[in-house]
Amino acid sequence: MNAKLPRPNDGPSRLGRAMLFGAWVAGTALIAMLFQNYLDHRENPNQNIAFEVGPDGIAQVVLQQNQEGHYVATGTINGESVVFLLDTGATTVSLPQGLARQLGLPLRPGGMSKTANGMVQTWTTRIDSVSLGGLTARNLRATVLPNFPGDQVLLGMDFLKRFELIQRGGKLTIRLPS
Repeated sequence: MNAKLPRPNDGPSRLGRAMLFGAWVAGTALIAMLFQNYLDHRENPNQNIAFEVGPDGIAQVVLQQNQEGHYVATGTINGESVVFLLDTGATTVSLPQGLARQLGLPLRPGGMSKTANGMVQTWTTRIDSVSLGGLTARNLRATVLPNFPGDQVLLGMDFLKRFELIQRGGKLTIRLPS
């Protein structure tokens, strides 16, 4: 047998091992990013919506339900991007206190409100503009909830009543009144 035995320095070089490790880290990060994007799209399938002109010439926005059957969409409050959860059971636009502060909204005592979790003390504020896919309402009253978890904004009837709502086949069409 004339086969040479492997020597300690016959393996991958230090640079090669570092590059292999880097490739594994980059691959893992890419997979994590793609999975997070999948989860985000599953929760909010309406991240990049814009109004369109319907067959009857009326401006409209069409939203798709998410996996839980809710209508979640990205929009803006005073020009800042937020995520809305459309809630026909909410009277006003309702947002978490942390988000209200982040948006620089002035808070005034609001009293008590009945929510799905019982009675809670609230704050009130005014929002200059709320926009969903280009459909905009101005000078809206809003409720700020101090213990509201997360960063989603409940888009209530103060905004929604300004438009026609048509729900069909897992889609919600929001359009200007005809």
